[in-house]
Parts: sequence; structure tokens; C-alpha cells
Amino acid sequence: MRWALVKVCLAVTTMVVVAFAVPLGLVVKEMARDRAFAGAEREAAAVAPALSITTDRDKLERVVASAGAGSGMAVHLPADGSGPAVDIGRQRAAGRDVTAVRNMGRASTTSVSGGFTLLQPVALGSGAIAVVEVYVPESEVSNGVGTAWAVLAAVGLALIIGSVAVADRLGVRMVRPARRLVEGAHELGEGRLGARVPEDGPTELRLAAVAFNSMADQVVQLLANERELAADLSHRLRTPLTVLRLNAASLGAGPAAEQTRAAVAQLEREVDTIIRTARDAKPQTVAAGAGAGCDAAEVVRERMKFWSALAEDEGRKWRVAGVDRPVRIPVARADLAASLDALLGNVFRHTAEGTAFAVDVHNGEDAVIVLVSDAGPGIPDPEAAMARGRGSGSDGSTGLGLDIVRRLAESTGGDVRIGSSVLGGTEVRIWFQLDGRRPARLGHRVRRRRTGKLVSTFNRPRSLP
Repeated sequence: MRWALVKVCLAVTTMVVVAFAVPLGLVVKEMARDRAFAGAEREAAAVAPALSITTDRDKLERVVASAGAGSGMAVHLPADGSGPAVDIGRQRAAGRDVTAVRNMGRASTTSVSGGFTLLQPVALGSGAIAVVEVYVPESEVSNGVGTAWAVLAAVGLALIIGSVAVADRLGVRMVRPARRLVEGAHELGEGRLGARVPEDGPTELRLAAVAFNSMADQVVQLLANERELAADLSHRLRTPLTVLRLNAASLGAGPAAEQTRAAVAQLEREVDTIIRTARDAKPQTVAAGAGAGCDAAEVVRERMKFWSALAEDEGRKWRVAGVDRPVRIPVARADLAASLDALLGNVFRHTAEGTAFAVDVHNGEDAVIVLVSDAGPGIPDPEAAMARGRGSGSDGSTGLGLDIVRRLAESTGGDVRIGSSVLGGTEVRIWFQLDGRRPARLGHRVRRRRTGKLVSTFNRPRSLP
């Protein structure tokens, strides 16, 4: 906007300067010409009285010498009965031009080498017409024109520079509020909800700043309402959870009872976490620091210990690999556990009893990959499965589990992909970035099936026994 305003002002000012300076320059040139020829006419008029009195050559030469000193004056007398035509002084005009002026009886100018000549007819006492020739050099005709044009050019340039400077200042006054508005929008988009824009500048931008600040206030209010609503809804779960905990305590001993009590306790912890997070007024927009994160191997071992008991009840074969040594990833322990539970829960929910599954952890230099695979029927449309809220269409499927996993991976710069596993069913690959850059090598390759879908073949594990 700033440079556009400068360009428009430059173009308009240049056109105005040209429109006025060029005609004014031509007028100055014409005035200089008129001034030069007016002087020549006065010199010619000074000789006219002498010609009307006498035509004596000696006397006329003295008159010409006194009146036209330095002007190159000449007098052309016509021939008469007493003698031939007489030319006094240096003649520069052509003879036909002198004759034409004598015949017409009015003054005329003609171009000669180095300037111009003024031919002025004068009536003699005998009634004949003499012609007075006054030479006007080119320097006198253009005297002062160059200086006037230089002054006009300087004034025009000063006007252009001044208009550009004024336009630039006006542009800055307009652009600065616009930039502040853009910066405020970026800050708000990055999660800094306290970002506001000064309400100053031109009227339109000031109104835009007022609208932006009002919008930001509304966003903060809506988020606060959503947090309160989430906290209230989560708090309503405390009563049925208390009943479940009491009932689980009365189940007695046994693996099933212990699993039920552990599940109820975990559910209570998750509800408490949701309430505390919803009550927190500060948006979680800052990435985990260098020392943050968890041991993915430890979390996988813990969650597989929980799910293995249920797998034994349903007759499922399972295997876990790559968890024999620590594997640090930049995500919270609870978030990784929730993602694994979502994927393993999908395996138990959407595959028949007895279907085998496996969890593999691959640790690379700049990325960690977690593979959850099963021997079920597979997912016919992976893209639809990844869409938030779509679900599988079965009871208890909300379509949020894979979206939770995807958002967790993307928070590190990674991603989630769905393909076919070596077990014959579905493979979900979670890619956690360790340094925010796409890894160049981890033994991973992608091949394209005949269906056109990408299938991951990263260090596939051997089939389950």
C-alpha cells in the first residue's frame, strides 16, 4: 500500500509538472524572442527620421554607425533617377527578401546564418521605400531561456520530491496500523489470546482494529465458556464413577476384579485431569522443552501389561518389540498412554476375539516410530478413518481416537498413517519427530499398492507364532 501510494503520487505530480512546465517554458522562449525583435525594431526606428530628411551616403553611414553599433544594421536605398541603389552596412538578408519587403511595405523577419534579420521599410522624402536591416544574433533570441528552463526544471523536481515525501509519510501512517493488525492476527492464531491492536490510524483501519479487538475478546470469552462447560460435564461423571468404584471394591479378589478396579481408578484420574485442564485459563500453546517428554518403551510396556490380561481372556496372541531399552520422545506420558489405549481399544473393539495384534517401537536418530498392527479385516478407507468425528459406524465409535493420535504426532512435527500390516490386517504408524525435521533415513520406505494407496513397510516384524 505504501509504495502504491508513492507511485500514484509520483505519476500524478509528474503529469501536473509536465502540463504546466512545458507550456511555461515555451512562453518564456517566445517572450525572449519578442524582446530581442522589439529591440531591433527600436534600432530601426532610430534611423527612420534621418532617412526621411536625407539620402546622403556619408551622413547615413554616420547615422547607422551611431544607431546600430554592434547590431549589424544595414540600410538599403532604392535606385532613383539620380543614381543606382545604395546599400549601407553589411547585408545579411537575401536580395529577394529585401525586394519583397519594399514591395509589401511592412516589416518582416527572416532567418540567416547565425541568427535572424529584421527588415523594416521606411518611406523617403522622395516617396521611395528604403529598407532598414537589423541583425539579431541567435544568442539574443534565446537569452535567458536556458536559465528559465533550469529554474522550471528545479522547481518541478522539488515538487515531485516533496510530493513523494508527503505520500511516503502518509503511506507509513496507513501501513503501520495495517502491519500491527497483521501481527495481532498472527499472535492470536498462535494462541496468544492476550494479543490486541492499538485503535489508531485512519478511520477504516481504526474500525478494523476495533473489530479485531472485539473478536479477540469474544474468542477469549468463548474459550472460557468451553473450558467451564468441559469442566462441568466432566464433574458430572464423578457420581457414577463413585458408584463404579464402590461396586468394584466389592468384587473381591481375582484378575478380573483387579482389572476392573484399575480401570475405574484410571478413569477417575483421567476425569480429574480433564477438570484441571479445563479450569486452567492459560492456553497450552508452548511446545515441550528439551527435558520434557517420556520414555515410550516404558509406557508401551505398562499399557501392554494392562491390555495383555484382556487379550488372554479373548484368546488373542500378542507381541511387543523394541521396548528393551529407553526411547525418549517429546510428548507427555499421559498423552502417549491415551493414544496407545485408543489404538489398542480399536483393535479389541473392531476385530473378532482371537485376532492377534502387535506393538513395535523403532528408535532412530531423529524420529521414533510406533507401529500398532493386527490381523483383523483391515480398514477399507484409511482417509475416512482419519477424518475427525467420522468413526466406523459401529456402536461406541466416535471417530475421535485416531484424531487424538494424529494431533499428538503432529505436535512433534510427525504424522500418522494407516496401511496394511504383515499380520494381514491394519497397521497404524505413529511418527514422532525428535528435532522438528523430517528424518532423512530410518530404514523406512513407502511403496504404492495397485489400489493407489501408500503402504508403510518400515522394518516389518515377523509374523506372530
